[in-house]
Amino acid sequence: MDFWQRYRAIDARDIRFDGQFYTAVRTTGIYCRPSCPARTPKAGNVTFYETSAAAHDAGYRACKRCLPEAVPGTPAWNVRSDIAGRAMRLINDGVINRDGVEGLAARLGYSSRQLNRILSHELGAGPLSLARASRAQTARTLLVSTTIKVADIAFAAGFSSVRQFNETIGEVFAMTPSALRATARHHRSPPQAAVSSTALTLNLPYREPFDPGVFSFLAVRAIPGVEEGTSSSYARTLRLAHGDARFQVDYNAEASGRPLLLSIGAVDLRDLPSLLSRVRRLLDLDADPVAIDEVLGSDPRLAAGVTATPGIRMPGAVDPQELLIRAMIGQQITVAAARTALIRLSAAGSDSLVPAVGLHRLFPTAEQIAADGLELLRGPQRRVDSIRNAAAAMASGRLDFGYGDDLPGLESKLLPLPGVGPWTVGYVAMRVIGAPDVFLANDAAVRNGIRSLGPDPDGAVSPGQPLSPDFRELSPWRSYATMHLWRTAALARAAAPKTSFISPLAPKKAAL
Repeated sequence: MDFWQRYRAIDARDIRFDGQFYTAVRTTGIYCRPSCPARTPKAGNVTFYETSAAAHDAGYRACKRCLPEAVPGTPAWNVRSDIAGRAMRLINDGVINRDGVEGLAARLGYSSRQLNRILSHELGAGPLSLARASRAQTARTLLVSTTIKVADIAFAAGFSSVRQFNETIGEVFAMTPSALRATARHHRSPPQAAVSSTALTLNLPYREPFDPGVFSFLAVRAIPGVEEGTSSSYARTLRLAHGDARFQVDYNAEASGRPLLLSIGAVDLRDLPSLLSRVRRLLDLDADPVAIDEVLGSDPRLAAGVTATPGIRMPGAVDPQELLIRAMIGQQITVAAARTALIRLSAAGSDSLVPAVGLHRLFPTAEQIAADGLELLRGPQRRVDSIRNAAAAMASGRLDFGYGDDLPGLESKLLPLPGVGPWTVGYVAMRVIGAPDVFLANDAAVRNGIRSLGPDPDGAVSPGQPLSPDFRELSPWRSYATMHLWRTAALARAAAPKTSFISPLAPKKAAL
């Protein structure tokens, strides 16, 4: 977007751009979200910043009226596959809090000096400033949503000291932590004792519209003991850097504002930023559904589906290694068969240290799969060996991938593995790094979805302009087109007579 496109967005107070850029006003010294209700400033007094960190570094403070830190994140970090986008995904996952700038730079293959120069040029702020802004956002969320002690919030948000925390809150919000907490407008539960693993309830911001079908997608793939899901909720256990965690997300379409409520049953506070980031990625909460639907709806093949299901989301992953194993098991078999195999495999996992009713196990680590997978997995020996070899490579560190990769990087790391092909890489890219422009052309469900669209699925935009079979007209949102085709195929399958015949020779892949 250029300056005037952004200026028109703030003049219209367009809420869908909140979090995608920030508006700084020189005459007031503050920065706002695009939908701020304050009077639109003169264009000559406005500077736009890609990140709140850049606005901080330029000397601006957050608006107390619109609270620009309380917004969804930008979808640009998934669309952008450059160093800046990859770095932001890792920063949001808490890499700097755990490993410092040197650790972030090492993951990206640059020196810390080079990385600082790249991010300062691209985003207007260096890695430390970007991490500081992320900590401030986490701290604000905890201050206004919980009654955790301020000192505990400081360390939970990733600050190294209470003094640093107080200084940052003062600089960013022009308020003390206590004053910021006093701005909360809802009832809070009684104070809880400070413990290393604690329970929290938070509201997750997102851009509307929101299609809750992502919950159904996760529910039909849920592994008992590790996950639970319904058409409007999802819960699971997971392993984080400092310990086991457990969470549940509930969507209430009938309540005012249609809130998404995150209930964290247990988490080490040091892991909280990482958990929040992964839950947001899991449910694709930083997507811009209006922009996506506008492009998808322009295709006559998908127009009806987009109208019927606005705001479709692309499920992410809370653990990249787990997702690769699930994808490999799902190759050439149905979702139900893959789920059965994963239930058997889950026996190799350990008991959770923070169990709850129905959630008492952790998905097995790569080490556990490499050691016990041969005995637990069924099917062709070649497939079993491929899965065990991939697990062994991850366990030894020879295979290291995650949120900081791009699609070419994933291809170079995963394709050499026996049993891994383009479908697996594309599926992992969609769910781990949120790659928005993956079209799984050889996926059986995608082909079934295309056939279900009508007798002439190729269609045409206008006479003489046939549409491409790989939906390239919808770039860079073809991953969301894939989600619509999966949905179409599932609906057609549910509506088909039970005696419908499916060729046993038709290749199948289960999107696990």
